[in-house]
Amino acid sequence: MLQTQKLQRTFGWEGMLCVVLVLSLSLGRLLSPEFLGAANVSNLLADFTEIALMALPMTLIIVAAEIDLSVASVMGMSSSLMGVLWHMGLPMPLVITLVLLGGIAAGLFNGLVIVRLGLPSLAITIGTMAMFRGFSYLLLGDQAIADFPANYTAFGIGSIGDTFLPQPFVLVIIAAILFTVLLQSTAFGRSLYAIGSNQTAAHFSGIDVAKTKIKLFVMSGLMSAIAGVVYTLRFSSARGDNGEGFELSVVAAVLFGGVSIFGGKGSLIGVLLSLVIIGVLKNALTLYDVSSEVLTIVTGLLLLSSVLVPNLVQRAKEMRQKRAIAARAAAVITP
Repeated sequence: MLQTQKLQRTFGWEGMLCVVLVLSLSLGRLLSPEFLGAANVSNLLADFTEIALMALPMTLIIVAAEIDLSVASVMGMSSSLMGVLWHMGLPMPLVITLVLLGGIAAGLFNGLVIVRLGLPSLAITIGTMAMFRGFSYLLLGDQAIADFPANYTAFGIGSIGDTFLPQPFVLVIIAAILFTVLLQSTAFGRSLYAIGSNQTAAHFSGIDVAKTKIKLFVMSGLMSAIAGVVYTLRFSSARGDNGEGFELSVVAAVLFGGVSIFGGKGSLIGVLLSLVIIGVLKNALTLYDVSSEVLTIVTGLLLLSSVLVPNLVQRAKEMRQKRAIAARAAAVITP
């Protein structure tokens, strides 16, 4: 019975997202005749590639009732590290390997501090968000490195054959499949829902809560580093400020996708729909020459609605239940 109710809630939210997606596509087509063109669709998919790569592990983290606000800073630090290592003359395969190891180390640091010291992930990752961004500027300052090899930057800007699919978007497709299977169809994924719903009960049921959380933050660090590599190759530029502010879009995408900020609820299908919606809205408004400030406001509104709407719906249900109980009690008492 509980499983049926859970499925109904999930599909209800995902159904609403499908409606919003259709409306967003209609709005984009209305605002610009170029919106559904192959070139623009390719740009749309490329522009939310990095956000999607970071949002996938963030979904698992929030399901487990934690959060990682350092993802965009890890992405920026990875970009800066990539530029410095390449400028030192290291071969690109080694550079990318070291950058990914750096992302894993950043995620491991987050996980160990949070788990071993028992500190809240919100406070810790706000701190590491500033720390990793500081490392980004320490590595490059206000300089930019842009002399990356053409065969690598071609991956960043190229398409798959004659299609409109950007080559980096293949990483999103592969990662989306892997993370969806991991969360929805494995014992590890079920353990995340258990941890998010009741960490103490999950511990006494045999789940290694500490090790599981460390794995989540390591995944987040790795995916953020991959996002940093992709972003650097797409724009052929390693800078300390790459990805600045992306954490807002990542969290907005996850919460708007139906994942509860309190943990224990949500699905990756909803998050993927949310990512497409946010990408479509930003692309459509950009084509309409809307300023970046307005785009930030739209993202903030989506973030607020993703938190407020489910809570308002839940309160309305509780009010109806209380009234129903009171009515039944009155009927019993009345002769």
